[in-house]
Amino acid sequence: MTQLNSFSVPDFHLPFGNSKHPQAARANADATSWVVRHELVTDAVDQFAGIGFGHLAGRVSGDVPYETVVLLAEWMAWSFVLDDQHDHLIRTGELEAWRPVAGAITEYLETGRTTQAPGRRNPLVCGFIDLCDRILAGMSEGTAARYRAHVPLMLGSLDQEAGNRGTGGLPSVQDYILMRRHSSQLLPMMDMVEAGLGIDLPQRIHDLPGFQSLIASAVDVISWGNDVFSLPKEHSCGDNNNLVSLISLREGRSLPEAVRAVETRIQTRIEEYLADEERLFLALDADPATDPALRAAVSRCVRSYEDWMIGADLWQRYECTRYSDERFAAGLESAYTRPGLVSVA
Repeated sequence: MTQLNSFSVPDFHLPFGNSKHPQAARANADATSWVVRHELVTDAVDQFAGIGFGHLAGRVSGDVPYETVVLLAEWMAWSFVLDDQHDHLIRTGELEAWRPVAGAITEYLETGRTTQAPGRRNPLVCGFIDLCDRILAGMSEGTAARYRAHVPLMLGSLDQEAGNRGTGGLPSVQDYILMRRHSSQLLPMMDMVEAGLGIDLPQRIHDLPGFQSLIASAVDVISWGNDVFSLPKEHSCGDNNNLVSLISLREGRSLPEAVRAVETRIQTRIEEYLADEERLFLALDADPATDPALRAAVSRCVRSYEDWMIGADLWQRYECTRYSDERFAAGLESAYTRPGLVSVA
């Protein structure tokens, strides 16, 4: 693999405005406390808090009550622990320990209960149960159904990532892009934000090809940008679950050339998002079934996706220490990662 001698994240020129919830810092502190109470993190707590999940939640939640922001921040914090613990199992060759945890999460999501005895539940499972109950309580039937569908896809994508780091060979760029839409863990969070904003679009709107294309464009912009931010870490530890690394390996480009290629892809995807948005509203306005309330709800949902794109970028640049941490950039595990957490009873 080519060397990454010097590296800077380019400006992706996102043409969207953004504001942050005034209590984002408080949400970050409270979500950190939630993680500690659930024993998901026991060491280097300040380093974990430096991820800034509360700031990200505050940038994408809009004007909502504090309880909505902190719940999203807690889910984000749980998701970072989930991702890091899965990475730990890949590094140590202990992926079999992952299956009971993923199974218990899926079982609870589907049935509202788990056959694991309370004393045998892993902290990741206990944390999920606490979050899931509160998340679903605030969702409409349609949004809850999408959330229930997105979480297993997220868990399955982690297995795909593990396979990509094994002996299965490199995925194609297109297969990686499809997987990344779920391994980004964005879709359940977007469901939460829509519920928090009181957006409850009919399923027929979500099923529109133009609407699906809009969501895919937004998720791709965020995910590919994150791949650029996280490149030093993933390059250092040989993780090819990164669009930059994959283009470099697949197309024989240097890493700086691959970064520029991803930057170009992001700019193209932003243009596609804007075109998708215009086409969506033209289609809605031509449909006699579109009343002013529905159009306003779709417009608010579209603005939420724009908040996600610019908010994630600003958070990574200015409020998150994860991607600038020396251990992370060197490809090492974070100091807060708990070895053996997944097997904790």
